[in-house]
Amino acid sequence: MFTSFFYLLRARGLKVSLNEWMSLIEALDKGLHGSSFTGFYYLCRSVLVKSEADFDKFDGAFLEFFKDMELTDELPQELLDWLENPKEKPGENFDMERAMQNEWLSQEEIQRMFLERLQEQKEEHNGGSYWVGTGGVSVFGNSGFSPRGIRVGGEGGQRRAFQVAGERKFRDFRDDNTLDIRQFQMAFRRLRQFSAKADEARTEFDIDGTIRETCDNAGNLRVVYERPRKNTVKILLMMDSGGSMDYYSRMCSALFQAVSKSNHFKDLQVFYFHNCIYSKVFKDPRMCPASAVQTEWILRNISSEYKVIIVGDAQMEPSELLNSSYYSYGARDDVPGIEWLNRFREKYPHIVWLNPSERPYWGGWWAKTYDIIHKDFDMYRLTLEDLNSALKKLMVNR
Repeated sequence: MFTSFFYLLRARGLKVSLNEWMSLIEALDKGLHGSSFTGFYYLCRSVLVKSEADFDKFDGAFLEFFKDMELTDELPQELLDWLENPKEKPGENFDMERAMQNEWLSQEEIQRMFLERLQEQKEEHNGGSYWVGTGGVSVFGNSGFSPRGIRVGGEGGQRRAFQVAGERKFRDFRDDNTLDIRQFQMAFRRLRQFSAKADEARTEFDIDGTIRETCDNAGNLRVVYERPRKNTVKILLMMDSGGSMDYYSRMCSALFQAVSKSNHFKDLQVFYFHNCIYSKVFKDPRMCPASAVQTEWILRNISSEYKVIIVGDAQMEPSELLNSSYYSYGARDDVPGIEWLNRFREKYPHIVWLNPSERPYWGGWWAKTYDIIHKDFDMYRLTLEDLNSALKKLMVNR
């Protein structure tokens, strides 16, 4: 019966060899799947799939073969029921000072403590600091205020969890369009269309022109040359750093590397901010004071011919966007963040906002600031399709 899975994978386009299949059988015999269905899925994928590009094929075949299997959670169902139906409102009682202490716990410590709690816990807990529950400052559960931990049940809120217990993601990567450095680089090649023809001698071989002229010349070869293309693309990249953006650090790192290594730009200027652009931005993602640059200097000295790309999740406490008294990394003046954003929008005719996050479905503060910024800026998700759309937008005046 299990051998049928091997043939299904092959039939769905996965080049699984007999050696790889035997390696999987050996790994299962050694118990490397952890006696869980989720562990079995990841073990199969790690042994049998050679490239991330084939993840969607594998997931489709996996779901097709095991669609009738009754799944059981590795976590106690009673615990999951508690967490989905808390008896008290999450967040009614919490100690933020106590919550901040969790920042110093390592992932290994939290994982070890989590296994201990699963053995000890016998009843529902909410709003505390020790047990698996909702609200409060515990590093286990959901809807709480700990800066790090393991989410159990519920929905992702502030996205601070480094792990989601019991979560299964057998997904289609074609819908997700996970981006890597190469995909970013390929997308940025579209900006070559900004390049202009240099006023120099015609020394560059024109393939299309040669074919056209040769055809018009009854098939007799007529070579055509054109003026070389001069790189005129100038990019101003502004990136949100820290806080909720840590959740997307790998994707943003790939974006930065793709842009910085690209040879398609005449000039590239990169600055960092936290949550919103204020009177100071930074040349370093750690936003050290020594790397600070006056935002007004950028607006005065970086010309409007630059194509501006702002990267951020547009989620913050409303006062950070709307109030002039907000203080961030040494920046405090009479100009609110939204005004700084508008100044960029007014100066630069080619400007887009790349957002790694969807609109927060839980509403509240983060949804409010997201909506305000989305209303004023052409905002695109960081997927392959939306990135290409954003770059096309940069090629035309708004």
